[in-house]
Amino acid sequence: MDSYKEEFIEFMVESDVLKFGDFTLKSGRKSPFFMNAGAYVTGSQLKRLGQYYAKAIHENYGDDFDVLFGPAYKGIPLSVATAIAYDELYGKQIRYCSNRKEIKDHGDAGILLGSELKDGDRVVIIEDVTTSGKSIEETYPILKEQASVDIVGLIVSLNRLEKGKTGEGTALDEISKTYGFKTAAIVDMSEVIERLYKKECGGRIVIDDDIKLRIDMYYATYGVN
Repeated sequence: MDSYKEEFIEFMVESDVLKFGDFTLKSGRKSPFFMNAGAYVTGSQLKRLGQYYAKAIHENYGDDFDVLFGPAYKGIPLSVATAIAYDELYGKQIRYCSNRKEIKDHGDAGILLGSELKDGDRVVIIEDVTTSGKSIEETYPILKEQASVDIVGLIVSLNRLEKGKTGEGTALDEISKTYGFKTAAIVDMSEVIERLYKKECGGRIVIDDDIKLRIDMYYATYGVN
């Protein structure tokens, strides 16, 4: 596992973003783990988060893209922080763009925040986590309605490795198959387990035998073989 991936897993735990216990997801599933990117609240956290995203984007997509699109609302700070980090780490100016939930009809009018989209723009979509792929169903038509853009891919921070709607692959796999672009994550849950199971993080064991058993049982129902 790359060192930045291990650091990111530790960072999620230290920031109280990745938790283990009993959680009810938006889908109604009972999960032994939960990720909440809304817990990144300080300047230093957002700076580090942008750097991890930038490294994962560079590793998976290289430099051949123009715009980072972060769907409202959580995608807005992600796109801004990562665009800044990309400039700092790789010296490339990437424009950020996000959407509004409601179209603005005065001043800086329209549905977009940040950069306008132009025909031929190569776009990477940035999100926190994708469980069902519903957000892409909303984001994809917004992008295509604004300009003739080429969507290079989607990057998320954590791939939960759960079955998508069809059960034939993960949600990220299904998005890639449906829309024809690459999907990637900074880390996936197998890497999280590899780093945290029976190993100290922040002075404690985060995934012990009990949590590991509950994760295994969860994946027996919702995981992808």
